[in-house]
Amino acid sequence: MDPPEGYLATKPGQVCRLRRSLYGLKQASRQWNLELTTKLLDYGFTQSAHDNCLFLKHTGSDFIALLVYVDDILLTGTLESSLHNVKQYLDGLFTIKDLGSAKYFLGLELARSSHGLLVTQHKYLQDILSDTSMLNAKVASTPFLSGLHLTHDEGALLQFSDRYRRFVGRLLYLGFTRPDLSFPVQQLS
Repeated sequence: MDPPEGYLATKPGQVCRLRRSLYGLKQASRQWNLELTTKLLDYGFTQSAHDNCLFLKHTGSDFIALLVYVDDILLTGTLESSLHNVKQYLDGLFTIKDLGSAKYFLGLELARSSHGLLVTQHKYLQDILSDTSMLNAKVASTPFLSGLHLTHDEGALLQFSDRYRRFVGRLLYLGFTRPDLSFPVQQLS
């Protein structure tokens, strides 16, 4: 990299060697992930073999799960004291902000009750309906006509296929909380 303005180089054409990633570089998020992963492993977490964003820690009857998405972290576990210790550890290494109990994460609405955790996508669904001008559409008991057979080689090509693919992708994501949509969306894709 070129020397910063105001830095007096001793030789003409001298450049600086960048020893760490700067915020904004395309590899910065990778560096952040490597740093966080190293620190979590040092603390005793194990990284899931099935999802690199999931870290687990078992100590006797205590269990902690930590999920990372870019710079957002969801933390849950059996003992409040263990969760507090993890937060203190991370706060000692990085500047963190504890937002309390999660209410919304990646388009998923989370609500706790005495019966457990309710996960919905009401706002996400409203956004889909609004974007497709279907807010006032009639409700159907089945989201797909029974007996309808679709093929990929029949019919006219869509004029706005990019919008259709985006719509199908949004419906696939909606399938996290609405598994009844999985088959019809798979047929439409």
